[in-house]
Amino acid sequence: MEAKDIQQPQPELFTASDVARFCQVDLKTIHNWADKGEIRHFRTPGRHLRFRRLDVLDFLRKYGYPIPEVLRQGKPKVVAVDEDPTVLAGLRKTLSKRFDLTTFQDPFDALVAVGSLQPDALVLDVRLAGLDGVKCLERLRAIDATAHIRCIVYSTQEDMKKVATEAGAYDFIRKGEVAELRDSLERLMGLERG
Repeated sequence: MEAKDIQQPQPELFTASDVARFCQVDLKTIHNWADKGEIRHFRTPGRHLRFRRLDVLDFLRKYGYPIPEVLRQGKPKVVAVDEDPTVLAGLRKTLSKRFDLTTFQDPFDALVAVGSLQPDALVLDVRLAGLDGVKCLERLRAIDATAHIRCIVYSTQEDMKKVATEAGAYDFIRKGEVAELRDSLERLMGLERG
């Protein structure tokens, strides 16, 4: 195996010093931006600032900063939910090389597991048996423990695109367009090439 093929573990959290280095600004500037709500963050019990990877990516993109290599490393965690095992097999085939993918046929099993898996992204259909996908998107956004998880709707229900996006979906991809889904996840995670 060549050295370039070895995946480094991806940091899940970054410190204020890390973000200051990415932006080439003083540490106090990061604290000011956090206090003003410019960059999403949380504080540890010791009151230290911490930033999730995707929140840092959002901030860097919003203000035109280059994406550092450390944010492009590793395999981001993705959970995919679909009742059709054939769809899940296609997702595993296309996404598993680039993402740490966990799949579920049962939407309730997936939602229970999301709390402990803490994925970067969740891929789901808006119409799953016994589950209102739009309500699920709204609740994931409303609960502090899951508000950071980005959701991509992967569905044939194109009439639900506007509603899903308004409920908090990062993107809406037509089911069957698995390469487009992979591209959307790579953009979301800052993994685009070049």
